[in-house]
Amino acid sequence: MTDHNKRILTIPKGEPMRRYHQQGMSRFKKLTSISLLLIISSGWTVQSLADGVTLTRSTPESVGMSSVRLDRLSAGMQALVDDGRLAGITTMIARHGKIIHFETYGHQDVAAGTAMAEDSIFRIYSMSKPITGVALMMLYEEGMFRLSDPVEKYIPSFKGLAVATGEDENGITTEPADHPMTIRELMSHTSGLSYGIFSQSPVDTKYREANMMAPGSTLQDMIDKMSGIPLRQQPGTIWHYSLSVDVQGYLVEVLSGKRFDEFLQERIFTPLSMVDTGFFVPRGAVNRFAAVYTYDDEGKLTPPPQNDARRAYLDPPTFLSGGGGLVSTSTDYMRFCQMLLNGGELDGVRLLAPLTVELMHRNQLPLDYPEMSPGSGMGFGLDFAVVMDPVAADAISKGEYYWGGAAGTWFWIDPREDLVFVGMIQQFGQGRPDVRSLSRRLTYQAILEPLR
Repeated sequence: MTDHNKRILTIPKGEPMRRYHQQGMSRFKKLTSISLLLIISSGWTVQSLADGVTLTRSTPESVGMSSVRLDRLSAGMQALVDDGRLAGITTMIARHGKIIHFETYGHQDVAAGTAMAEDSIFRIYSMSKPITGVALMMLYEEGMFRLSDPVEKYIPSFKGLAVATGEDENGITTEPADHPMTIRELMSHTSGLSYGIFSQSPVDTKYREANMMAPGSTLQDMIDKMSGIPLRQQPGTIWHYSLSVDVQGYLVEVLSGKRFDEFLQERIFTPLSMVDTGFFVPRGAVNRFAAVYTYDDEGKLTPPPQNDARRAYLDPPTFLSGGGGLVSTSTDYMRFCQMLLNGGELDGVRLLAPLTVELMHRNQLPLDYPEMSPGSGMGFGLDFAVVMDPVAADAISKGEYYWGGAAGTWFWIDPREDLVFVGMIQQFGQGRPDVRSLSRRLTYQAILEPLR
């Protein structure tokens, strides 16, 4: 093993800003310094970072896995790049709190010839959702609300929201809600809200017309628009993916009295040393920002115009989307996931109690209603999908919890095997390979000492 593979992922106090003004600094220290610049330029308060990082590099064999068998994972990911199906990938595995695999493949930017790097920055889209859920549950632990509380208790404009039943010549027909949506329903996508893009209904049409997340708008603007549109279905009756996590971000603001980005920075990102996670990429870090790709009619990788691909992320946004607005790196997101696997703590910094984390990845849906599930064998907790039946879900471990992002980023946390996997790509479009399924198979076949 090389010294590079043995190095400890440690972020020392005081070093980043000093090294920022020196030339020829190492890529890792550059990651840290530019990320602190992100904090300062956004107006966030800089707090002391954790003294050390327990996620040390180690060998697969040290945690009961096989280096030779993990080479199959690397080969499988590299093949997707070599075949032109993906531009670039990063994969990262931790077991027993040790990083035993961290590989990069292909290019961060094909046109520029920039290789994918360990500190490349990605749009994580809906992998923002679990972070928002943790933020809200931190306030839950402070006694700010109950999961059974009606959302209208904290968002008065939601009071009396009717439920759509159809459409006539006068518009959408409605009926009263049989109960106000609860925060539990908001966090489990059973609130009656919608995204406007994953189904067709009169309510979805209204969402699209309202342009809920229009550039230049705010969370308050979204709430105002949402308050004038009926619910798509009765709360608690259907699992339907929706803007509910953006509403959760607004709830964080209402309950904490802070802007959502400030709360995340002060309470999660700085304490966990997530130095490259936020709602925008500072100018000095753009060279680490991965290009996002689609496919053309022939199935070949196609980057969007560079200005369109990056413009929206170069300045602090006004719409702070807790459902999909964050950028991050593999290392940052691994730190977040390891905190959860540890029961809410990392490096002596505790965000949540173990029982609260357990509550978040406990199924909140009734199992006897097929429409109340995100997929076969799956349940849903508080901002996580949860494996209930590994056979039906084509998974390995019951209790695995996970989610992914619109551009293909993915992660899972497996408490039974004490394992975290984080994968990053930047790819839209039909024909995108199922990297999550492939990476799961090639990860678990490398475990030679299962915890059963």
